[in-house]
Amino acid sequence: MEELKKTALVIGATGLVGKNLVQLLLHDAAYDKVIVFARRSTNIGHSKLQEHIVDFDHIESWKELLKGDVLFSAMGTTIKKAGSKDVQYKIDYTYQYDVAKAASEQGVNQYVLVSSSGANAKSPIFYARMKGELDEAVIKLNFEKVAIIRPSVLVGEREERRFGEMIGIKLGKVLSAILPPIAKYKPIRGETVAQAMINSLKVPTDKKLLVYELDSVFTLAKIHSV
Repeated sequence: MEELKKTALVIGATGLVGKNLVQLLLHDAAYDKVIVFARRSTNIGHSKLQEHIVDFDHIESWKELLKGDVLFSAMGTTIKKAGSKDVQYKIDYTYQYDVAKAASEQGVNQYVLVSSSGANAKSPIFYARMKGELDEAVIKLNFEKVAIIRPSVLVGEREERRFGEMIGIKLGKVLSAILPPIAKYKPIRGETVAQAMINSLKVPTDKKLLVYELDSVFTLAKIHSV
């Protein structure tokens, strides 16, 4: 019996991980439709791709479009780009949570989220606390399966340069090479994270919650598609 094809929903499709994710999904035989919700066009042309330009401040006006099998969430920004912690929180937490909640209410039964290493709702560090709060919130939603990916610092082609991130990437590469115990903190490419997101749903398990951190993200990205 031929396996049923799935519909993937994606937010954060224009970011480092998201744009790689969309390309991988479009070439994944398990999916026959990829629906993107974004503030601007991905400028990708493909027969499997549907694109909706939306306002994330008014999700209630388009939430009925969130119909599919799995929601992939790869949205995120920096304080520098956002301009303030409040705006960053709105993008990294509020938008993602509201879309996840709406999708769960529309019958989407699987959810995959890109979080961050060190995510902890009780952390005194704003970014780690914000990510941890989102992780805890989406777990409580009515999904049959939730996969949370917590990678190390991301490396790859971005539209904007992030000086602090570039320093962290270079330092991480050096330290992971000379200090094996911290190799799990080595920088990770956006395409690797995107592949891990897709593979997280191909792991046979009865568990509702799957969490992959640091080096386990690299391992997950390497599993064979089924």
